[in-house]
Amino acid sequence: MLSGKELILATKPFAKEIRSKSWFYALSTILFLIIALAATVVVPIFALKILFSIVAGMLMVRMFIIYHDHQHHSILTHSKPANFIMTVFGFFVLSPTSIWKRSHDHHHNNNSKLFSASIGSYPIATKKKYQEMSGRQKFEYLAIRHPLTIALGYFSMFIFGMCIASFVSSPRKHFDSLIALVIHITLSVLIFVFCGWQIWFCLFFLPFLIAFAMGAYLFYAQHNFPGVTFAENNDWAYEKAAMESSSYMKMSPVMAWLTGNIGYHHIHHLNSKIPFYRLPEVMAHFKELQHCKRTSLKIGEVIACLRLKIWDQDKKQMVGLNELR
Repeated sequence: MLSGKELILATKPFAKEIRSKSWFYALSTILFLIIALAATVVVPIFALKILFSIVAGMLMVRMFIIYHDHQHHSILTHSKPANFIMTVFGFFVLSPTSIWKRSHDHHHNNNSKLFSASIGSYPIATKKKYQEMSGRQKFEYLAIRHPLTIALGYFSMFIFGMCIASFVSSPRKHFDSLIALVIHITLSVLIFVFCGWQIWFCLFFLPFLIAFAMGAYLFYAQHNFPGVTFAENNDWAYEKAAMESSSYMKMSPVMAWLTGNIGYHHIHHLNSKIPFYRLPEVMAHFKELQHCKRTSLKIGEVIACLRLKIWDQDKKQMVGLNELR
């Protein structure tokens, strides 16, 4: 049984893209997304507009994973056309490359550390730290992790976190965040004024709302689930964090396709250079990766993830507020 760095090294042969597949998945997803968005405008029945709007939102999730892989340099590397397409998409989804890459790289390099800046991840407080917080600090901490905040990831994670907060923190470094936000708001206003509220809602608002809510929850639940572990900084190891602090989220084939196999999150954290379409192949190849911590999109497991708030250092587990009291 391989473990630790040996396991990472063993996955290296899979960290090679198949260029034709990468292009096919990227371009086909963009085409499906354009068709779904166009359908929200041209179909005459409002219920069908809503349906295509939902489909468009989920296709945005898939395309975001493709963008995410490109930012990890696991697909379409050294391709000027791909760089252009992904840069444009980064603006489109309010995640321009400067802030997305910086925050996401920090997340990978510090995943599950108890005492690290919560850049690119949801903050984690130990029981001791939480008990020492002021009332305002407790409110702010719990508000960030609240289900409503996650569901409204469009506003909390992307408009505020990715664009406003990043620009305010470093205007020169993240000027593209301001550009993305200005383009987004301008486009929203123009569609609303010239096309009416129905087209604005179905073509623009609802797809973003769905995509960002799904993205925010996936990101949350893949590192906040029953059985997750967190480590003191001195005891932290990259490979251990990948296997013990990142989940395998079991999904139906349709949902796995729509989410770009991001459910194989423990493998992605073990070796982020593996293309998203090779993750199932890697899991099937290594028995070590099949013995992992799991969750799913079943309602009971979603609730179980959302109720976790605090790291109890005595019990060595995440607990809810009821257990804390």
